[in-house]
Amino acid sequence: MAMHRTRITLAPKPRGVHMVTRELLEALRDAGLPLDTVRIGSLHLLLRHTSAALFLTENASPDVRGDLDTWLRHVVPDGWPSFAHQFEGPDDMPAHVASLLFGVDLTLPVTDGRLDLGTWQGVALGEFRDAGGARSITATLHVND
Repeated sequence: MAMHRTRITLAPKPRGVHMVTRELLEALRDAGLPLDTVRIGSLHLLLRHTSAALFLTENASPDVRGDLDTWLRHVVPDGWPSFAHQFEGPDDMPAHVASLLFGVDLTLPVTDGRLDLGTWQGVALGEFRDAGGARSITATLHVND
């Protein structure tokens, strides 16, 4: 089995849930990760932050992303007085909780040079800070063929 690893950076996004599948694939291609040559393999993605998340979600309706963001702000509101950790502002600790709820890594199947996702699935970045900045991802491609 061959493995390839690279680190990529996603451009800064405003707070919310953003589809990043296309941006991710372009960054992987620009970094020279040979995804398009893989017949069977897997791609592991690790978001290197504790205040954002990387997850699969519905990729067609923007309402889904908006509803996820609305739900999350209700469940883990900014400035919750019970949080002791508020050093970086009222959105800091809620962002850490949201990151734990949604997760920071994905392992995705690769078949015939493409991510083998469901029809309505896409990779999303949950940006949980008001000013989170660029987000770094370690990508490891495992080639089985």
